[in-house]
Amino acid sequence: MMIMFLYSADSSPLPPSSVGTPPLLLIQAGTPPEDIRAITGDLSQWFLAAIGCTPQNVEIVKVYAGAPLPEPGRHRAAVITGSWSMVTDQLPWSETTAQWIRQAVARDMPLLGVCYGHQLMAHALGGTVGYHAGGREMGSLEVEQITGAEPDPWLAGCPPRFQAHLTHLQTILRLPVGAKALARSDHDSHQVVRYTPTAVSMQFHPEFTPEIMATCIHARADVLRSEGLDPRAMLQSVGTTPVPLELLRRFVASHAGLAPTGKAMASAHAAAAHHHEHAQGAAT
Repeated sequence: MMIMFLYSADSSPLPPSSVGTPPLLLIQAGTPPEDIRAITGDLSQWFLAAIGCTPQNVEIVKVYAGAPLPEPGRHRAAVITGSWSMVTDQLPWSETTAQWIRQAVARDMPLLGVCYGHQLMAHALGGTVGYHAGGREMGSLEVEQITGAEPDPWLAGCPPRFQAHLTHLQTILRLPVGAKALARSDHDSHQVVRYTPTAVSMQFHPEFTPEIMATCIHARADVLRSEGLDPRAMLQSVGTTPVPLELLRRFVASHAGLAPTGKAMASAHAAAAHHHEHAQGAAT
């Protein structure tokens, strides 16, 4: 079930994308391991299904595979995905993307970072990223808005507490100067961050479905047990996370002018059902 909350989008006209350029740029920072990808599909598919738009409206650039990024500003907005790499490894493609982020922010290009993208934005803009002292955060967990934080238009109408899908080892240890944390979890104090009026990021995964979250837990069950975590309890707590999904769609609608279409949503539901059948088989 999708939970909608009240929000008044900025009525300012959207900046045009370059002629022939899709309005949204998806910067793909990684691809799932084969055991996950075989069941759920690739990361870009997760985002297309979550956003509910057709591939023609999104340019996907696989930076992790060495694909070059277009000049900042050619698209109306960009989303930077998660990854199975670590920001602190400072891989060449990642540092190149960090430089691109600095240029895009300097041009006031709307940016949304997710998980790795969240951490990479903080790193690029002068913050510190590293391994969380408390170890891994994984599962469908509660996130809460930070009490006393100035109301943020992106979170307008969002409930004070909501569920979100999480899986990460590294975190933002220190925010860039001028950045502000808007939400946190018991484990991590930087779940949602605003850097500028047009640049935001989230540690959790709005593109995850319950099936994707469960598949990730199944795939890492042995590792989780070795870390003293309980994958069975994690699986039992997996549920829907409508608020993060709505935040992703809100960003895309506000800055790229894209809203979920009936055709795209039907494809997303069909893909989710297909992946669910495979996930059920993998669990037996």
